[in-house]
Amino acid sequence: MSQTRPDGAPANAAKGKPAKASIIAYKAELRKAIRRNAIEPEINFLNITAMLDIMTIILVFLLKSLGESSAAIPQSDDLRLPTSIVRTEPHDEGVVVTISKSQILVGENKILSLPSRESMAQTGVGAQHKRGGPNDPYIVPLGNALQAARKTDIAVRRAKGQDTRSSTAIIVADHTTPYRLLVEVLYTLGQSEFGEYHLMVMQSKK
Repeated sequence: MSQTRPDGAPANAAKGKPAKASIIAYKAELRKAIRRNAIEPEINFLNITAMLDIMTIILVFLLKSLGESSAAIPQSDDLRLPTSIVRTEPHDEGVVVTISKSQILVGENKILSLPSRESMAQTGVGAQHKRGGPNDPYIVPLGNALQAARKTDIAVRRAKGQDTRSSTAIIVADHTTPYRLLVEVLYTLGQSEFGEYHLMVMQSKK
């Protein structure tokens, strides 16, 4: 005897099963989920603006350092400038080379100590600082410092639109500097591509 359900369908009718999602639909949903959860890779870009700001500050500092007036030279027992009746304005741009009684400096950097005045009158700074012996006028430590200063001066001149073929030196020498030592300094400057020299003096009242 067969039984019927209240809706009239046979009681032993097969119960309906939930339809399975197709493989294509499943893969599509999976791809969407992956895209939603994906993390964008972090890209670090080089900040050119900050680097340009730093380079500008450095350039302004160099221009200011090389452009400062060299007329205000402090006088001391170790350094007294010679006097002159020349009334021309002092040159205020260039690499400052100072020759005192006891040392040679480029800018504010000490390059080497000097022997006695009597010794320098005969052999200059001494054979240990020369390139080819006591009679060679090239001073090696001074030349090395001038070459570094020359590279900086080229960059400054290029930024100003000036001629870069040679540099200018401002020589601040004590009035008792031996002639031999002065010649050696000038020769080393010439070998380091410094083609213009200015000797700092004190203006005489007469």
